[in-house]
Amino acid sequence: MSALFPRNEHTADRVIRVLAGIALLSLVWIGPQTPWGWVGLVPLVTGLVGSCPIYRIFGISTCTIGKRTTHQSPTKP
Repeated sequence: MSALFPRNEHTADRVIRVLAGIALLSLVWIGPQTPWGWVGLVPLVTGLVGSCPIYRIFGISTCTIGKRTTHQSPTKP
């Protein structure tokens, strides 16, 4: 499953997406009751899964898992 949906979202990104998805979905039942609220399924699902297809297409990743930082000592002249 991780090969199909590699994790590329940071935890903060995921929380924002889930909250935005819930807010948009609430438009279907509360407020103006517009069918455009169903668009909220996209950020909700991508936030729950932790993988964004648009991020994958453009090679973006906000996830810190799997990223290694190498600290190089400064070279002396």
